Amino acid sequence: MGITNNYIDEPSSGTERTIHGQPECKVTPPGGGKIKLYSEIVKGKTTQKVYKPIVTSRDNQTADTIKEMRKSQINPTAIQIETGSNQEAETLTNSIRNKIGDKLETNVQRPRKPRLKIHNIPEEISTDNTEDTIIARNPEMDLAKGEVTPKFTYETKRHTRSIVIEVNSQTRKKLIHNKVKLGWINCSIEDYLTATRCFRCCRFNHRMRDCRGIETCPLCAGNHNLKECKAQPADYKCINCRTYNYHNKNTKTNENHSSLDRKCPSMIAILEKYKRNTEY
Repeated sequence: MGITNNYIDEPSSGTERTIHGQPECKVTPPGGGKIKLYSEIVKGKTTQKVYKPIVTSRDNQTADTIKEMRKSQINPTAIQIETGSNQEAETLTNSIRNKIGDKLETNVQRPRKPRLKIHNIPEEISTDNTEDTIIARNPEMDLAKGEVTPKFTYETKRHTRSIVIEVNSQTRKKLIHNKVKLGWINCSIEDYLTATRCFRCCRFNHRMRDCRGIETCPLCAGNHNLKECKAQPADYKCINCRTYNYHNKNTKTNENHSSLDRKCPSMIAILEKYKRNTEY
């Protein structure tokens, strides 16, 4: 199961930005200078939606072959792989289709639908009856069949049950600042945002069953499993932030934490990317 995280708080000027009540990680520029929040580094990218074509092979070519094919057939300086509007992405997609559509399949990546988490649901609520129950018990919200798609339920650490639903942007606006009646309980709702993390290599965006990486400790970034780790908190290292620093010599981030830390800059960046690609 992915790790859930609330939105990053956006307090007024003069207030320290927090996540789950904890201060956000800070980045110290090389050679000193003003300390920056990680979100400030990616500022300008966090609020703009990104639309891009997804290119796949029609005959099971490798990713490197697809990349070379695209470079050889399309002038890389004449196009943008990511665009700021759906119309630009469609234009780019049509250009690729006209050039190499016989060899590659190209489609525009659509924004994700928002997901919401409903807290403290009654025992009788399941993925099978959630939508009907919400519509019947909350007529004032004017919800129609098909607007709420239940995804899964899970038990919290406090032994209560929650359910995750998928909705469109308009339905989210109806629900997000309200409570819904399920059975005889008024249940609170919040956005649900996940970062898929591999339990083997501790990297994001894939699961252990699909992992081809090396086993990596989530606490110290060593090549052993969590149970074998003897590192003290002062020696924790995050493999994701370490990798970021390796590839970004001029903009280093704090890597002195475990990869499980909710204040991890890499985690924050992943969640921000997910938010950019969600149609709120």
